Amino acid sequence: MPQPKFRKIAVLGYRSVGKSSLTIQFVEGQFVDSYDPTIENTFNKVITVGGQEFNLQLVDTAGQDEYSIFPQSHSMDIHGYVLVYSVTSVKSFEVVQVIHDKLLDMVGKVQVPTVLVGNKKDLHMERVIKPEEGKKLADSWGAIFLESSAKENQTTVEIFKRIILEIEKADGNPPPEDKKCVVM
Repeated sequence: MPQPKFRKIAVLGYRSVGKSSLTIQFVEGQFVDSYDPTIENTFNKVITVGGQEFNLQLVDTAGQDEYSIFPQSHSMDIHGYVLVYSVTSVKSFEVVQVIHDKLLDMVGKVQVPTVLVGNKKDLHMERVIKPEEGKKLADSWGAIFLESSAKENQTTVEIFKRIILEIEKADGNPPPEDKKCVVM
């Protein structure tokens, strides 16, 4: 069995878009509804993707806004990013674009492995951002786009599997299952 690969992933986005709920749902398989502003938490989880074990360290960050100074720690040794907005908040969609720009400035690259997540898709009545808008933004970044609900474990697992695949691709190691055509 090959050694697990260590991968550090930062979860970024405006406050109360569900960053912690997504992270905890993925790590512990439960939905936490209470909202306690996060200062910064780190979670560890081992996941197997394409026959390779990955030891993930997830940095669940404090909510950022358009004025946040991007901390150096959010770009040091980070392999990939999950950028989250809420489909019920135009503000969070605008902020996620600012965060992405700051991120690229910080790492000094034109592209970093990124998954853009439109969270809270279960709140149909409150939705203000259409899936097409999220997809268009992700495409402009060369990122993967997924909509999710932190209430559903399946979508959260998919988010973290996709970011691993993106990191592997950036490293020049596309996993074997990459050859299949995925119809979303």
